[in-house]
Amino acid sequence: MEHFRNIGLIGRLGSGQVVDTVRRLKRFLLDNGHTVVLEDAVADLLPGHQLQVCTRKMMGEICDLVIVVGGDGSLLGAARALCRFDVPVLGVNRGGLGFLTDISPDELEERVGDVLAGKYLVESRFLLDAFVCRDDEQLGSSEALNDVVLHPGKSARMIEFELHVDGQFVYSQKSDGLIVATPTGSTAYSLSAGGPIMHPKLDAVVLVPMFPHTLSSRPIVVDGNSELRVRISKQNGIYPQVSCDGQVHIACAPGDTLIIRKKPQKLRLIHPLDHNFYSICRSKLGWSSRLTER
Repeated sequence: MEHFRNIGLIGRLGSGQVVDTVRRLKRFLLDNGHTVVLEDAVADLLPGHQLQVCTRKMMGEICDLVIVVGGDGSLLGAARALCRFDVPVLGVNRGGLGFLTDISPDELEERVGDVLAGKYLVESRFLLDAFVCRDDEQLGSSEALNDVVLHPGKSARMIEFELHVDGQFVYSQKSDGLIVATPTGSTAYSLSAGGPIMHPKLDAVVLVPMFPHTLSSRPIVVDGNSELRVRISKQNGIYPQVSCDGQVHIACAPGDTLIIRKKPQKLRLIHPLDHNFYSICRSKLGWSSRLTER
């Protein structure tokens, strides 16, 4: 297992609890002989820290491990920035559900200490690249760890579009949009729209229609290496949007094409040794526990 010396800290802004946890984490890491690097935005909240400060991009180049303190949204943003540098990422949950940030603040020193001692699991999570094109011109692009969503934006009208997978026509549809989710994102927006839960080890992508104008439209699971093309009909009376992880937004127009494919680089996500996907589902989604003997 890798041993980490230079450790970067990223924290969600606007939360006093996050700042307190970052302070605890900083003190613990320094006491154990590690070099701590703060993201510039977090450093402004810790006056007098006397530590190295850098951007997320630079953090990916100089750190052996990055710890994100916040919710899943914080980790999504860090993942998009850091995946290209192959630096492992560990999440401390100071948000809501915490599917990705699975270390509780109550166990901070113990759990992080285990990771630093080499007691951890590594998961490889793939991301998606999304491109919006008009004719032969690329208008915008972003990556997504959870999902790429075509939606009406501020309008309440349906979108008409065509879907092609690996060059093969699948269907034309009128709906509120389309969610294209990775296994990581299958427990997020896709789940709310009726999509299946996918184990993180699957190499697959799910396509979930949003309120389609037909009773026969259902989610489709395709190979993770598929290239998806969504052509927005020129007959649309609205200008829809493409959102990546709900954080990056690209404006579209009738006639534009959304192209989605797997990103070459992957996220290396660190978990404690007792990490269990099904246990997390039981806890976060309210599944029943085992039957008890009567």
